[in-house]
Amino acid sequence: MSSGAAVCSRVCPRAARATTIVFLFIAVVAGILLLTATGAHAAPASSSHASLSHASWGISPADPTPPSTPAPPTVPPSGNITIGINGVDGTPSQTVLTLVGITLLSIAPALLIMMTSFTKIFVVLAMTRNALSLQSIPPNQVIAGLALFLSLFIMWPVLTDINTHAVQPYLTGHIDFTHAVTAASEPLKTWMLKFTRQDDIALMTRIAGRHNPPGPQSLDLITLIPAFIISELRSAFIIGFVIFVPFLVIDLVVSAALMSMGMMMLPPVMISLPFKILLFVLVDGWGLVITSLVKSYAGG
Repeated sequence: MSSGAAVCSRVCPRAARATTIVFLFIAVVAGILLLTATGAHAAPASSSHASLSHASWGISPADPTPPSTPAPPTVPPSGNITIGINGVDGTPSQTVLTLVGITLLSIAPALLIMMTSFTKIFVVLAMTRNALSLQSIPPNQVIAGLALFLSLFIMWPVLTDINTHAVQPYLTGHIDFTHAVTAASEPLKTWMLKFTRQDDIALMTRIAGRHNPPGPQSLDLITLIPAFIISELRSAFIIGFVIFVPFLVIDLVVSAALMSMGMMMLPPVMISLPFKILLFVLVDGWGLVITSLVKSYAGG
């Protein structure tokens, strides 16, 4: 009995394992056959479905059409690039006006000094202050402000002409920026030529190594501006010399009086300063100086 059980225990597991292996083999073969059959039937099914859909709608597949040839451009290409600075209606755009305004503000001090009467007026007023032996009265800010407004007063006809013939036509779009600059420089150039000595123009032309221009209007601003400044400085020094002479006489008289009284240690300027101020006020010195400055540009 025990020997039969032992034999059964050894045989039964082997039979079970063999049965399991057989079933697994059969399952694998069946799966392979199933996959093969599905792939074989897939293509006919899809083709039959496509033919059925075309037949049901009555649409046959169309042949592909060849690509169309692109039409040539109507306007020939050009290598030039044009950039406009005007707006839609022909007037300058706000961006351009802002840029021009900032540029003018940046170069306004140079234009004020070089191309107007500011230089001459400022030098004469400064020399008048030195002739009075006043080192800081009136201060430089007051002298510069007075010279600025006197320059505007003298240059007002020229500025009005520039505004009429250059600024307003440019703002309304009648002329472009280049023509506006040319139109603005002509009145200023004519005004500077009236107060520029021919010797100074010849000097700057000779220094530049150029031939003498055929006429004053053909002179460029690069040569005219330094010649104008030299002429203005010369006129300012002449007026300053005339202002210095009476105050120099007062200094000499006071110095001689102090020397005769033995007061050599007393500074003559301390004694002569009140007499200079008194004389300047009695003769209306500021009025005389400003009148002579304004009249020196009469007819400009």
